[in-house]
Amino acid sequence: MKFQEMTAFEINDIDREKVLVVLPIAAVEQHGPHMPTGTDNFLCTGLAEALEQSMPDKVLLAPTQWLGASAHHLRIGATLDSSLEVYIETLMGMARSVLNDGFRRILLLNGHGGNIDPMRVALRRIQNEYVDRLLTAACYWDVADELIKQSLDGAHKFVGHACEFETSMLMHLRPELVKLELVKDAGELITDNLGGVYISRDLRQRTAEGCTGRPDLASAEKGRMLFAGILEALVETVDSLLAQPTGTEYTDHL
Repeated sequence: MKFQEMTAFEINDIDREKVLVVLPIAAVEQHGPHMPTGTDNFLCTGLAEALEQSMPDKVLLAPTQWLGASAHHLRIGATLDSSLEVYIETLMGMARSVLNDGFRRILLLNGHGGNIDPMRVALRRIQNEYVDRLLTAACYWDVADELIKQSLDGAHKFVGHACEFETSMLMHLRPELVKLELVKDAGELITDNLGGVYISRDLRQRTAEGCTGRPDLASAEKGRMLFAGILEALVETVDSLLAQPTGTEYTDHL
């Protein structure tokens, strides 16, 4: 079920207890010399739509919120950003809209690293208002961490930025948008962690050209395999979330 393709009367007839409302969130920002600015939006939306197609009776899919928290890319340019407070309020408003309409379970499905902290803050801020609901959030890659580690050939066994992972995924989904002649080793990634201490650095301070890892090791076949594996894991995740009881306290699980 796609929220924006349905009428208000059709949405009103949905059994609120039997569906998961998926709210995809992404970003439009620089992705180095070889990837389009809409990479996060394309990947997150592609997976969210495939998820809805796989289980249309269990997922109510909202349109992707393409504007993200991307201030750490602004100095490179070619980036659209929402300030953290505005973005957190936006996510809270999106969540409240469907929760106040009676839906019992929501998932903020994220496709951009910069959104991780604000999406968690947004849910924490509204949690006390909806203690009888299931408020969840995840990056789409979180559900398939082991698959990603096993699939990547470079030393960076994680999702970076315009990296081996993202480049492979987009080569599968939108190959015409990847500038293959500009794909190369992104070079050293300057750390944001010093002995467990977080160092706040933007992408201009951490990268040579705004991308990370080994995009030169990417392939469309690798992207196809990753996409299929992540989709399979997301389907399992939806079923798990729908099986979770709502409105329970600690003693209910004893």
